[in-house]
Amino acid sequence: MRQADSVDKVAFVVITSDRGLAGAYNTSVIRAAERDLMGAQAEGADYSLVLVGKKAAGYFAFRHYRIDSSFTNMSDTPRYEDAREVAEVVTEAFVNGDVDQVRLVYTRFLSAASQKVVVRRFMPLQAVADAGEGEHTADYEYEPSPGEIFDRLLPRYVEARLFAAMLDAAASEHAARQRAMKSATDNAEELETKLSRAMNRARQDSITSEIMEIVGGAEAMSKS
Repeated sequence: MRQADSVDKVAFVVITSDRGLAGAYNTSVIRAAERDLMGAQAEGADYSLVLVGKKAAGYFAFRHYRIDSSFTNMSDTPRYEDAREVAEVVTEAFVNGDVDQVRLVYTRFLSAASQKVVVRRFMPLQAVADAGEGEHTADYEYEPSPGEIFDRLLPRYVEARLFAAMLDAAASEHAARQRAMKSATDNAEELETKLSRAMNRARQDSITSEIMEIVGGAEAMSKS
C-alpha cells in the first residue's frame, strides 16, 4: 500500500497465451502493454516486464526489451499456485522499492462474444477512504494486531486479484480461439464452395467442347 512520492519505475504484468490461433487476442494485449510502457517512458519512468505466456515473452524478447521475469505453461488452465508464484515476484519487487507502481495488462472476459483489454493499477493497493467529518467510527479491538492481520491478508488479496485476472484471460483466450476457429471454418467452407463451382464450370466447358468436336466431326464425315 506504499504510495511513492514519484513514480520512477513501473512494472508491467502482461498476461497472454502460450498458443496462437486465437485471432487478435494476444496482439491486442501486447499492443496495449507496449503503448502504456512507452507512455511511462515518455514521462521519464523506467520499466520492468513480468510476462505470463509465450506470446508476450517472444514478442518483447524479439524487440530486445528488458525482461525481468517470464512465466509459461500456465495461461491455458491457470491454478492458484501459478498466481501465487507470479504475485510473489511482483510483491517482492514492490515491497523492496525496486518498482514504484505495478500495472496489470490482460483481457477481461465480459461474455462469450465480448472481451476487453484493460490496463489497471495493481500496486499500490487502493486504501479505504477515511470517514467523513461528523461520522462516528467504532473502536474495535483486534486479535492479533491490525498490522499482523494486514501482513497475512494483503498478500492473499494480491494473489486472489492476480488469479482472477488470469482466469479472465484464460476465458477470453478460449472465447477468442473459438471465434477464430469458427471464422476459419466459415472461410474454408466458402472457399470450398467457390472452388467446387469453378471446377464444375471447367468440367462442363470441357464436356461441351468435346461434344462440339464430336458433332463437328460427324457433320464433316456425313458431307464427305
